[in-house]
Amino acid sequence: MPRRKPASNSGGHLRREIAGLAARLIAEDGIDDYGFAKRKAARSLGVGEGESLPTNEEVEAELRIHQAIYQDEELPQRLQALRQIALEVMELLADFRPYLTGAALEGTAGRYSGIDIELYADSAKDVEIMLLSRNISYEPAESRRNRPDAPEAQLMLDWDEVPVRVSVYPLGAERRQRRSPHGGSAPTRARADEVAALLG
Repeated sequence: MPRRKPASNSGGHLRREIAGLAARLIAEDGIDDYGFAKRKAARSLGVGEGESLPTNEEVEAELRIHQAIYQDEELPQRLQALRQIALEVMELLADFRPYLTGAALEGTAGRYSGIDIELYADSAKDVEIMLLSRNISYEPAESRRNRPDAPEAQLMLDWDEVPVRVSVYPLGAERRQRRSPHGGSAPTRARADEVAALLG
C-alpha cells in the first residue's frame, strides 16, 4: 500500500498530525516509547527523517485528548487497577524506597500500559535476592546504560498479568532530579502513601 503524502500544510499542522497519530499508537497499540511512536507516525504519514517531529509534551497533550474522547469511561477503572497493583508491589518492596512513576501515575496509561516503579538500593542484587526469597519470578530488562541517569538494573515482573518494570538506582541517586523519558522536566514520582491517597 503506497504511503500517503503529507498535505501541503504548515509545519505546525503537520507536527500536530504526527503528534496525534503517535498518541493513538500509544493509546491503542501499547507503544510506550514516545520517540518510537513519533518516528512510526511520521513514516506512516510519508514524512522524512529530516522533518521536525513534535515534542514529547505535544504528544502527551494529544494523548490526553485522545483518551478523553475515546477512552473516557475505561480510563478511570484502568488507572485504579494499575495503581492498586502498583501499591501492592511497592508495599512488597518497601525496604528499597519505592516510587511510582510513568503513565499509571500521570493518568495517561493506555490499554496495554504497564507499571513503572523506581527503587533505591545499595545494590540491584539485594532486590533480586529479596524477590527470589519470596518466589517472585522476574526477567532482567535492557536499560540504556549510556545515559548518565540510567538505572543500575531494570527487572520485569508479571503481576496479575500486568507488566511491572522495576528500575533500581543507587541509594545516592534518590535526591537527584532526572529528566522524564517523555519530556524535558523532572519526572513525577509518588511514594506509596501518595499512591494510596490517589486510590481514595
